[in-house]
Amino acid sequence: MVTLDRPKTNLPVARVKKVDAAAIDLFKEEGYLLAEGVLDVERDIKPVIAEYTALIDRLCRTWHAEGRLASTYEEMSFSRRLSRALNETGDKYERHVDFALPQNGITEETPIHLGPAVFHLLTSPRLLDAVEQFIGGEIACNPIHHTRIKVPQREVPQDRWNSATAQTDWHQDLGVALPEQDVSEVLTVWLPVTKATVENGCLVVIPRSHKGDLAHHCLVTPQKKGLHIPDTYLAEGAPVALEMQPGDLLFFHKKTQHASLTNESDDIRWSMDLRYNPVGQPSGRPAFPSFIARSRKQPERELHDPAKWAQLWLETRRRLAGLPAEQWPPFNRWNNDSEMCA
Repeated sequence: MVTLDRPKTNLPVARVKKVDAAAIDLFKEEGYLLAEGVLDVERDIKPVIAEYTALIDRLCRTWHAEGRLASTYEEMSFSRRLSRALNETGDKYERHVDFALPQNGITEETPIHLGPAVFHLLTSPRLLDAVEQFIGGEIACNPIHHTRIKVPQREVPQDRWNSATAQTDWHQDLGVALPEQDVSEVLTVWLPVTKATVENGCLVVIPRSHKGDLAHHCLVTPQKKGLHIPDTYLAEGAPVALEMQPGDLLFFHKKTQHASLTNESDDIRWSMDLRYNPVGQPSGRPAFPSFIARSRKQPERELHDPAKWAQLWLETRRRLAGLPAEQWPPFNRWNNDSEMCA
């Protein structure tokens, strides 16, 4: 049985320094590929950190003015301010930092972060050059993407544990999309904004698990909340822990089974999971907006304006906020009618 408690750290990792034809062959065999130093930390990562630092500062000042925080805690580090805000306000800080909308409860006031630094990372030429090696030069930015800023799990109340705040359970990315994505060549790109280690909750994958079928996922069980694969449906094989540095990129197949470890460190583990698919193929979440990040055939169709990207999401929020419950779009293919979910 695969367990998250004892990942293998001494197993060989599908790790490369260049995304070329040999690397793509390795990806096809293993179901994942860790490429070192693809991004430029100064141009791609540090602007994101600066943008989020300013965001957390604004949130702390707002919550202090509202009487929800005892102080603005401006003397604290980014991670300590985030932890203090979480514990004092009880606010779902993950909603404020994410650059996608939730799948329920959307109003015209639902928080979403749509800053230009995030957009420029989504469309980084270094990132897109690598993605192009996998899916070709007609690249759509898939709307299933998130930022996950995880404080030490011991500092998160257990009733607030979810994939954005705590350990992420075993799943396949195809399992969190609608069946329309079955025919799409969706590529996941996972990247660390801060260093990812076994101690702070790096990603773990089961190599070659993409060669099997889509496993059954459960929404909720008495032991776990959120979408996950029950142990019975996990692929054979030892999971590999993938420690990474900022600038590295992890690519994996939409059927690769993966999870994250618990953050047992004294600091945050900050990552982003992005997805891309060939232009014209279904995203798997049609209620949310995709856009063309690169087109070798029709470059005039590419989106380069972060304000227009933000407007796509704000218009989506406005549209969904006005829908009656019976017209709410589906986001998931699963229910809990399987015996495995009992």
